[in-house]
Amino acid sequence: MAEIRILAAENSLNRSKQGNRQNLQFWLSVDNLAYHKSVEIFWAGADGVWRVLAAQFRGRHGEHQEHWHAHLSLSGLTGRGLAGSIQFAVRVTADDREYWDNNAGRNHVLACDAGIVLFNGLPLVNLNLPTVLDDDKHYQPLKIAVASHLQAERLEILYSSDNWRSSHRLAGKRSRGSKLASSQIWTARLDVAQAFALQYCICVYTGQQRIWDNNGGLNYLLSRRPLSVMILNLHCYQEDHQAHKFRQIAKAIDQQGVDVVCLQEVAEHWNDGHGDWASNSANIINQLLQKPMQLYYDWAHLGFDQYREGVAILSRYPLQHCQSRYVSDSHDAYDINSRKVVMAQIEAPYLGNINVFSAHLSWWEGGFRQQFQHLSQWASELAGDTVVATMLCGDFNIAAGSIGYRQVVEAGQYEDQFLAVNRQGLFEQIFRVNDNHWGNALADDYRIDYIFLNKDAKLRATSARVIFTDADYGPVSDHCGYLLTFVPT
Repeated sequence: MAEIRILAAENSLNRSKQGNRQNLQFWLSVDNLAYHKSVEIFWAGADGVWRVLAAQFRGRHGEHQEHWHAHLSLSGLTGRGLAGSIQFAVRVTADDREYWDNNAGRNHVLACDAGIVLFNGLPLVNLNLPTVLDDDKHYQPLKIAVASHLQAERLEILYSSDNWRSSHRLAGKRSRGSKLASSQIWTARLDVAQAFALQYCICVYTGQQRIWDNNGGLNYLLSRRPLSVMILNLHCYQEDHQAHKFRQIAKAIDQQGVDVVCLQEVAEHWNDGHGDWASNSANIINQLLQKPMQLYYDWAHLGFDQYREGVAILSRYPLQHCQSRYVSDSHDAYDINSRKVVMAQIEAPYLGNINVFSAHLSWWEGGFRQQFQHLSQWASELAGDTVVATMLCGDFNIAAGSIGYRQVVEAGQYEDQFLAVNRQGLFEQIFRVNDNHWGNALADDYRIDYIFLNKDAKLRATSARVIFTDADYGPVSDHCGYLLTFVPT
């Protein structure tokens, strides 16, 4: 019972000349028992037949709970009939264990046309719980149920679009059309047209008190989808089952909703130095996508004695001001240490202009020191007031903690975003307080692929994961990939 809390449930009828429609809804708070879980409503109507309705995850509720919601609409014209009064119970399945709320064996009962009923003595429940705002959404409607016995006089939404550096109030409107006495229904409409993310809480004013709902201390959050960036070294056509692996890469980009992809060791047939676009690995992956991205590519040298080897950027958003440049002292196409980097500016909705560089630098002995200096100088030249962030992405051929990594750290311009998300204490030690003893802490970190973000960027990483492993799409290269997400600071 403690693992499940029923917040509210609805049983309402809408009558029209076209027929009757019955709406059943359930709002739940469930303990975060495991990452993979199922939440189901078992219910039976007047016919006594038990049915199962799956609930959907709607967001976090406090530190240790989650919001879940289930909805079913029944029509009297479908031949299926209406349910009338219902009885119901809730089951959560997590880690092969079942948790129930069946009202101590008696089941919960919801009378026909009872409207929205609050459970467990709750004074109010937020009924609209979207977490992701579509890019073209300008207004977000809110709907709040307040217990009728409180006789609420006023309801306000306190909200902020800048992480509470400033805040605003919006008055709710009470719905007068409802004849149902179980709860008052209040509505509001938040203007989200200019916001990437918006936090809010709810305050109800009664004659004697103010009652707050701040989502268990977290506040409610509406947000655009974060910017998703993937980096991967493709291993220059050296993989067995290459076609299958290209398909796996495209599948991951589609399924993970990746916005920007930076690829290294992108290969196409040498063809006497003229190349062959049809065989270009970045082009092939792009054509395998459900919706091909914009693509920018350039090559630097002869790879494995038969390919033009280079780097590429793919983006769901338009690529602007595209450039490629040698960062190595050598420009010789037959020199393995001849290295070229490509860059493009991406205008990400609600984030701004981001300069993205896809790089494949030489190892330390092959010229990393000079190449990174040239890359960093180039990136600084292109940074300006209209650029919110600069990302140096790709295969840098320097191990975490190595002398090359120290060169990046000691320059003080760029920070390792995978480390920022996954090992925050160590990140602070390295990039914030410049602790001289951090090197040993990276001894077990074998990364050579990074996303370095400029220190004063107006973005921050919120998640970072390794991808293309045995457990995640399978290996597709001699490198794994990295997938990171970013939001405004």
